[in-house]
Amino acid sequence: MLAAAMNPCPCGFFGDSTRECHCSPPQIQRYVSKISGPLIDRIDIHIEVPAVKYKELRGASATEDSATVRERVLKARSLQTQRFTGERTIFSNAQMPPKLIRKHCAISEDGEKMLENAISRLGLSARAHDRILKVARTIADLDASSNIETRHLAEAIQYRTLDRTYWA
Repeated sequence: MLAAAMNPCPCGFFGDSTRECHCSPPQIQRYVSKISGPLIDRIDIHIEVPAVKYKELRGASATEDSATVRERVLKARSLQTQRFTGERTIFSNAQMPPKLIRKHCAISEDGEKMLENAISRLGLSARAHDRILKVARTIADLDASSNIETRHLAEAIQYRTLDRTYWA
């Protein structure tokens, strides 16, 4: 598993609503191009995480507690274990080869249209297509849904932030 972070530009303030970015577009492009598109393409989930405002840090918010999240994850992992019974080297959705993606990641006609639109509009690769389907399958598992619904697919597409921001 890889977890990584990067600033959106050399100064770190591009897109920040409270601080001004002083980087020029060529500087920003040069900065992000240090990480190649093909490398980014191999990362399943990439999202922008904006700075958190002080009131949000200190305020009481209705969040899901860790025990509840843990239970959902354990149930999703159990579903995946059952799904891949008989597969010697596959233990999670992330490990599915194309043959199993076609088998376990069926989407509705509306989902097909949404995914086709995202692929063409964002210029996504075949690798991104497969990763979106695997992430959507995992989101559906976390939702205890046997089918990948359009909302699961939409959420998975949203996790391709860098494709939309820098490489589209």
